[in-house]
Amino acid sequence: MKFERDFSLKPYNTFGIDVKARHFARFDSVQELQELLQRPEVREEPKLILGGGSNLLFTKDFEGIVLLNGIKGMEVLHEEGDYTYVRAGGGEKWHDLVLFCLEHDLGGIENMSLIPGTVGAAPLQNIGAYGVELKDVFVNLEAVQLETGEVHTFDKEACQFGYRESVFKHSLKGQYVVTTVTLRLRKHPELNTSYGAIQTTLQEMQVQQPTIHDISAAVCHIRRSKLPDPAQIGNAGSFFKNPEIPVLLFDVLKERYPDMPAYPVSETSVKVPAGWLIEQCGWKGKVIDNYGVHKNQALVLVNYGGAKGENLFQLAHDIIASVEEKFGISLQPEVNIM
Repeated sequence: MKFERDFSLKPYNTFGIDVKARHFARFDSVQELQELLQRPEVREEPKLILGGGSNLLFTKDFEGIVLLNGIKGMEVLHEEGDYTYVRAGGGEKWHDLVLFCLEHDLGGIENMSLIPGTVGAAPLQNIGAYGVELKDVFVNLEAVQLETGEVHTFDKEACQFGYRESVFKHSLKGQYVVTTVTLRLRKHPELNTSYGAIQTTLQEMQVQQPTIHDISAAVCHIRRSKLPDPAQIGNAGSFFKNPEIPVLLFDVLKERYPDMPAYPVSETSVKVPAGWLIEQCGWKGKVIDNYGVHKNQALVLVNYGGAKGENLFQLAHDIIASVEEKFGISLQPEVNIM
């Protein structure tokens, strides 16, 4: 457990923004975290919990302590009828957990293959992709309260999951560190291939009776073809949430924009792809100095090298304003802006 000062966070955020933390420490167990929280300099400073750094945009140095979650471990807990319960440490990479479940032929999270970030960050925003969300398989999580060092357990109801939302982004924001997550997965999976390009990709792969392994492979292929690798181009994946709008508004917009896609959410609302809206406003592939919008996916803002966080923040603001002006739809960032 090493305590660092004036620590560069450039390698610890996938945008590759060159900012510093006043203090930095990594913990690999609950005990190490509890010991850190007892240090006077840690107790008195603002705290930021860092996982994979894949959902952050730093716009300035962090004048506090950054705590890197390094808690590892994945295990099958027990079986119950058609279900198997799996627990993983908060510091594990999310995709490594997907691979672990695939190795054990357990279905439920294959559609969320290759989502960047850690297991501990997954519940904070109820990650999801291609028609599946974490809440669909979530059982509970354990988390350490920063103020007291106590370990608390949160079940699905206590997490208050919504679309890219949880209680940890609102009333409990910045108060807990997720140390373990437990999921309930299916021994006999119910496949979900109806969302996005999965069916088309499976056809291209000449797969007629897909398994969870095939779906994972298809999702990985789609993501790699659309999303840049953060190791090569700085980005945080999808920067904006797909907005939900009333059906009445969609019907009006559909008359003006016949090609406008949407997915039903309820009888009264639909979800519109934010990437489509942004592309219609002419942002896709736009380059401004050393940053811009990715050429293959308008949802992704990119740092080509050396850009500042405030540059990308201003770009996001300009995109939001243009979509609002053209469509009357307000986009919300999915990325946490610091």
